[in-house]
Amino acid sequence: MMALLAITIPFATATSAGAQTRYRTRSYATTTYKRPNFYQRHRNIINVGIGTAAGALIGGLIGGKKGALIGTLAGAGGSALYTYKLNPKTRQYYRVYR
Repeated sequence: MMALLAITIPFATATSAGAQTRYRTRSYATTTYKRPNFYQRHRNIINVGIGTAAGALIGGLIGGKKGALIGTLAGAGGSALYTYKLNPKTRQYYRVYR
């Protein structure tokens, strides 16, 4: 069973380049929209998650279980404040003409 999984998992996770690029064809030009990478698409969630984990780690080292809970809340609040209010980003799509 493990050998079967070891063989099939690489084939199941492989993605083609066509899944990462969008094409729009017109009579005069073909417009290509490149798909943003994983971090660009999920930037806000990743930043809040990292801040939450860092707060929980620091709080747990300082105050045990209760400190970890307080650190989790403080880390999530601080990273959400930074991500959504202090340094907001908007999605930018770049056109590549061929």
